Amino acid sequence: MWSRLPFGDGLRTELGSPGRSRRLSSSPRSRVWRVELAGSPAVVKQFVDGPDAEDRYAREVAALRLAARADTPVVPTLLGTDPAERVLVLEHLDHQRPAGDWIVGYAAALARLHATTGPQDVGVLPRWLGPDQADVDSFLRLAEALEVPVAPGVSGELGELVHRLGQAPGHALLHGDPCPGNDLHTADGIRFIDFEQASLGSGLMELAYLRIGFPTCWCVTSASAPLLDRAESAYRTAWRTATGTELHGDLADACAGWLLRGDALVQRAHRGTTDHLARIPDRDWKWGTATARQRLVHRLGVVSRLTADRADLSGLNGLSTDLRQRMLARWPALPPVPSQRP
Repeated sequence: MWSRLPFGDGLRTELGSPGRSRRLSSSPRSRVWRVELAGSPAVVKQFVDGPDAEDRYAREVAALRLAARADTPVVPTLLGTDPAERVLVLEHLDHQRPAGDWIVGYAAALARLHATTGPQDVGVLPRWLGPDQADVDSFLRLAEALEVPVAPGVSGELGELVHRLGQAPGHALLHGDPCPGNDLHTADGIRFIDFEQASLGSGLMELAYLRIGFPTCWCVTSASAPLLDRAESAYRTAWRTATGTELHGDLADACAGWLLRGDALVQRAHRGTTDHLARIPDRDWKWGTATARQRLVHRLGVVSRLTADRADLSGLNGLSTDLRQRMLARWPALPPVPSQRP
């Protein structure tokens, strides 16, 4: 559908009048154009009306300004804004097809993004929110529905996990949806876009995306163990270089937190609407490159492996292992999630 380019007098005074414009594909939550400004390409993004439009716009503008602190650019340059129309103007970047080991450079760029904020930025963006008791209850009901015994103490373990995640230290600039497609692989490095869900928290929550399979994303990938080790090492090295500190903590808690979240089995428009884990026994559904059951089996395997040596998550370790085996026995035709980015 055609719509007018939202480029008002304020932006024209600041940036000049735009030349040719072309509407680009985008999510239903925004409209995006490629335009010419002073002979150079730029991107105009307008946030569509909705109950959370103001919040999404404010988060994206704040995140882009915070991320601009990075010594090596990790976001496009923010050229101008029009808050009244919820419009932002960005430099245009040419995306190149990622290499086979793309997650290594991606992880290093993600660390540099995370490292642009600190304690002084508290309040600029909301705090990251993890799973809650409702997620724990839903996960345990799924085990009951699939007739997988839950050992005594597992409920308490998961309650403690939720508490730890809620108290996880850190003031990293979290993208909120760092998916394949929200990373532009350019000749000058990787830049991230679409910060509508940005927050502050522990960088481990997004580093976990690489192992748990990009839980909020249409595109699921499962990289080999050597490639994951390289990527996580690249993240830790880039974090150390940018902050002068070591990254503390491991990924077991973060990955277990993503396992509990049934909303991470559906696209954003369907989150918060129903108990999605409760749907798993009766039906499967496709989202992007994998089905819900494929995603869940993958996550169960990851958590089973990561919690093998965690005494405080021994119950979850056993439950994850048993749930995965039960699902594969009940649905033996389930393939693994893709190993390559489309």
